[in-house]
Amino acid sequence: MAVIKYKAHPWHGISLGNEAPEVVRTFIEIVPTDTVKYEIDKNTGYLCIDRPQKYSNIIPALYGFLPQTISGPRVAEMSNNRLSRTDIVGDSDPIDICVLTEKDITHGDIIVKARPIGGFRLIDHGQADDKLIAVLDNDAIYSNYKDISDVPLPIIERLKHYFTTYKDIPGDTERKCVLTHVYDVEVAYEVIRRSIEDYNEIYNICNI
Repeated sequence: MAVIKYKAHPWHGISLGNEAPEVVRTFIEIVPTDTVKYEIDKNTGYLCIDRPQKYSNIIPALYGFLPQTISGPRVAEMSNNRLSRTDIVGDSDPIDICVLTEKDITHGDIIVKARPIGGFRLIDHGQADDKLIAVLDNDAIYSNYKDISDVPLPIIERLKHYFTTYKDIPGDTERKCVLTHVYDVEVAYEVIRRSIEDYNEIYNICNI
């Protein structure tokens, strides 16, 4: 029996799963009870403190990213096409994802299986910073949601508020993150497909 001696890097060493884009393995960094924003250190793969939450803006769902994806030129092209622009670039980070669940999951640094149902198109200082919205696979409550249009409006508004304000500080005169569109499940699938292609090209991975 082979023994794994080293922890896999959450971004590069974990598979997205063979059911992608319909079902994806997701690495969770932070949960709603966290008062500190954790983020993967790209070099080591360990969670580090990105910044304390200085104000009462707490993530309303599980939050993490899709392994072996990246917001590169193909992902950015979707925003450029939709907004009739040419200057938007990918943010060179893995694709972010929020996972809705009725379960109380109390810490991050875990892997969950999720079903994307839509997403938010965010532009952060000229960079594409899409936030996919998903449900925990086989969740007792949220598994009935097949598309973002199935999600109650108050939940969508809560997520919108978080992502358009979580980088702001009092006194700011301009929003750092601009939400331009809410998109459906098929667009979310296309974002995932493109982010996989971007990742494979940037990291010179050949699919044989």
